[in-house]
Amino acid sequence: MRILLSTYGSRGDVEPVVALGARLQELGAEVRVSAPGDEEFAALCARAGVPLAPAFSPVREWAKEMIRRRRSASPEGVAALVSGQAAEIVARQYDALAAAAEGCDAVVAFGLFPSCAAARLVAEQRGMRYMLGTFCPIWLPSAHNRPHEYPGHPLPAGVTDNRLLWQTDILTKNALFGGAINSHRASLGLPPVANVRDYVYGDPVLLACDATLGPWQPSDLIDAVQTGALILPDERPLPDGLEAFLEAGSPPVYVGFGSIAVASESARAAIEAVRAHGRRTVLAHGWAELGLIDDRDDCFAVGDVNQQALFGRMAAVIHHGGAGTTVAAARAGAPQLVVPQIGDQPYWARRVAELGIGAAHDGSKPTTATLSAALATALAPETRARAVALAGSIRSDGAAVAARLLLADLGRGGS
Repeated sequence: MRILLSTYGSRGDVEPVVALGARLQELGAEVRVSAPGDEEFAALCARAGVPLAPAFSPVREWAKEMIRRRRSASPEGVAALVSGQAAEIVARQYDALAAAAEGCDAVVAFGLFPSCAAARLVAEQRGMRYMLGTFCPIWLPSAHNRPHEYPGHPLPAGVTDNRLLWQTDILTKNALFGGAINSHRASLGLPPVANVRDYVYGDPVLLACDATLGPWQPSDLIDAVQTGALILPDERPLPDGLEAFLEAGSPPVYVGFGSIAVASESARAAIEAVRAHGRRTVLAHGWAELGLIDDRDDCFAVGDVNQQALFGRMAAVIHHGGAGTTVAAARAGAPQLVVPQIGDQPYWARRVAELGIGAAHDGSKPTTATLSAALATALAPETRARAVALAGSIRSDGAAVAARLLLADLGRGGS
């Protein structure tokens, strides 16, 4: 079977898909990954031995352009801006995926909703099997959780019935993305769809997150198959300088916000909070290009690093709450302090706190005082004990489970 895996987003959207591609190849499938063509993702695919078919644009370039557009938009114009961006993504990603799908039997789509919509359109046009994948349960319709609230489309005030809110979510996605999807359908000679959310989601959906961290409660609103997180094994050694830093003292605290464009002041606040607890810091530059605040020898800055090798040697991990970073820290038994910014990050912050394996920062703008207070919880001996105990329950075979499931399901034929 020849499978196209499509995703568009940051590393947290790409690395799990590459892990799935590698597992599918081990089981005899022919795989092609369509992902942003950024240098780091090309290197990731090369390391895993998975062919890359670049998506419509490198994501760093696209993200910078989207930030520029949003800054120049009025508050009233944000919703229109989102719809315009969606139309651009659907059209350009459709062209990229139509080329990447040549000779494929099925497509599995992750990442941004408009990108998944483009994948669904290509599958429909080509008569290919299609499945949506996601990394967090909150994106899926369920009576157990509320839908995501989009700019310009607040959830109805006073409504507590999640079923009604998920009906509202259909209207919201139609308003934001319906024009983009149906306009492109019209250009292909296809009739419009009345419910773009359910068209893109399909049924069933692959839920690729750990069941301990993000449990899925069965829902009659959608069929989701939970496989566990898609983890790509990382055998890279730590840089020599970092290894020497780790050996030179007690376990430090990791600080990193991944692809999130946090303010540069966040690095200062974090380093000073860590120092307030008498700890050293490993600071990840991330997409925000965070840097050290002085030349003291209690801090070490790193670029892309093997988190699987690093996190088990940390006193705690301060991060933004991306699904991948959360599961990496949980697998390592490292206490966490999550400073959520967008999307599903507040959910992962809440789960870390609920499980007692760390702390959730209150709000997206940390200060030295707020981080220091939350870090006290993360560094407490009882928090580490719970984190270490829970680590053994985090599955590492999610990619293998998902690969077997996909080959069984997609190989049945049908639409």
